[in-house]
Amino acid sequence: MQGTLKALILDMDGVLVNSEPLWRRAMVKGFTAAGVNFTEEDCRKTTGRRINEVVEHWLNHHQLKHISAAELEAQIMQELFYLIESEGEPTPGIVAVLEFCKQRQLLVGLATSSSHDLMNRVLKKLNLQHYFQSTVSAEFLKYGKPHPEVFLLCAEELKTYPGESLVIEDSLNGVIAAKAAHMRVIAVPDTEHFELPGFAIANYKCNNMQDALKIISTLF
Repeated sequence: MQGTLKALILDMDGVLVNSEPLWRRAMVKGFTAAGVNFTEEDCRKTTGRRINEVVEHWLNHHQLKHISAAELEAQIMQELFYLIESEGEPTPGIVAVLEFCKQRQLLVGLATSSSHDLMNRVLKKLNLQHYFQSTVSAEFLKYGKPHPEVFLLCAEELKTYPGESLVIEDSLNGVIAAKAAHMRVIAVPDTEHFELPGFAIANYKCNNMQDALKIISTLF
């Protein structure tokens, strides 16, 4: 049941931080070093899923036995950490969204498929920790997106009902997860995924965070 909106819940990769290109570079480097002919298009096929699930998927797909999922995941994450530290930037317009929430005294949560370590590194790198009342990683949850568990836990930590939360997501898996949690969703897909038919389930779809802010300002 949807009530008056009280909270904004953000995804991290592609919403809070412009990290999707960095993820693709780290994954291509890691899989290529492991002997896989891996492309950025392969990365896009698993956008929004947890890295352990992505690594296991592609290792099984290519039937690789000479490297473990844990080893390959560690290599990819080390490269990503380096890229985040050296090149990580806030998604254009997201700071204005967070400032709007601060001025309106809205509850703000972060619900990500990425690890606790990466989540904390991103928040520290961008100096955005102070905007959030809840930060939740799906790393150790039973289910990752597109399951709604991470969003439900974030709403619980914010002491709100799911129907009182508005989500901003960039991936289809994330939109599916938020809708499954009975939350309203603004989808802000990148240009490569913008026309995917699945985004029709989102309550709103925007080209950028500036347009998302215009919608947010009419809802809160």
